[in-house]
Amino acid sequence: MSENGEDREAPGFGLYIHWPFCRAKCPYCDFNSHVRDAIEQRRWRTALLAELAHYAEETAGRRLTSIFFGGGTPSLMDPETVAALIEAANGHWAAAPDLEVTLEANPTSSEAEKFAAFAAAGVNRLSIGVQALDDTALAFLGRRHSAAEALAAVALARQAVARVSFDLIYARPDQDAAAWAAELDRALAEAPDHISLYQLTIEENTPFHAARRRGELRELPADAAATLFSETRQRLTDAGLAAYEVSNHARPGAACRHNLVYWRYLDYLGIGPGAHGRITAKGQKVATRQHRAPEAWLDLVERRGHGTRQAEPLDAAARLQEMVMMGLRLTAGIARTDIRRELGAEPEALLPATRLTALQDAGYLLVDEDGMRASEAGLLRLNALLSYLLA
Repeated sequence: MSENGEDREAPGFGLYIHWPFCRAKCPYCDFNSHVRDAIEQRRWRTALLAELAHYAEETAGRRLTSIFFGGGTPSLMDPETVAALIEAANGHWAAAPDLEVTLEANPTSSEAEKFAAFAAAGVNRLSIGVQALDDTALAFLGRRHSAAEALAAVALARQAVARVSFDLIYARPDQDAAAWAAELDRALAEAPDHISLYQLTIEENTPFHAARRRGELRELPADAAATLFSETRQRLTDAGLAAYEVSNHARPGAACRHNLVYWRYLDYLGIGPGAHGRITAKGQKVATRQHRAPEAWLDLVERRGHGTRQAEPLDAAARLQEMVMMGLRLTAGIARTDIRRELGAEPEALLPATRLTALQDAGYLLVDEDGMRASEAGLLRLNALLSYLLA
């Protein structure tokens, strides 16, 4: 296990379950989430179990290491649905003794009251969408909770499960370093063992994108955002939560094992509307994607047992691109053993030599006997690094 709590030995097979519903759509969100007046929980439970059973036949014999309920807002699910899916997963696959089961949750009081029931259903890790510890910022972000309510939810989560993480969004318009430092101090006072810190990005087809187009919203300048990124990483490291990925910090041993499955380019199954998966069978990795629209997905599952819209075999070039894009997000980078496992060759044989050399000479990329990883300077400009390396 690495110093950031990343297990390099476990092969990993994850299950992602997508719950597409929210009480309201946040203005920054471009995830596959939808607001509905009413949800037929039993019908959705039956459909998710059916799609799970369909894919279990295609992945028999795997060892399940993690389950992740994402969304949308999975804390709007009935605990009975969560329990039924966890029980079914344990029946379909041999589960690791330390199976990690994460559920994303909003900190509103009505959802926080369900934390104990989720724990009884088998959830052992809660990821709380705090997003800010400043009430003005929360209103700007379209959140329906207060900072006090968020902290109360974190406390309730701690009582319910052994592992708790929460998210914050920074680099908000006009946010200065002093204000963010104070907010971080308030977060660190909760003594988290895992925290996700995301820079605000304006995604297309969101209310924030429309507001920027109208001149009503101006993003924090890139240099100011870069300063906050560097100061944030240092502050969290000093507090004992080193970054193990671009946006994720954890105490030793507390990294999210399910997300490491993605970043290490291991296999995972995705069920539910819009869910993606990567499954290897007979030596071929296949990219799966479920139908995005909730009602269309539900209709497909009820008619044919699954809502798959796409199942595309990935050639070596596509796998290399995905592996590099995901793996260089990790502080530890991509291990040579993982590259050999997936592609049967060394990185120097797979990537353009001139570009590898240029990035190393510039101090943005490190390549050694262990593998390849972005330097601190490289992580600051990761998108540009990846575009150049994979061009």
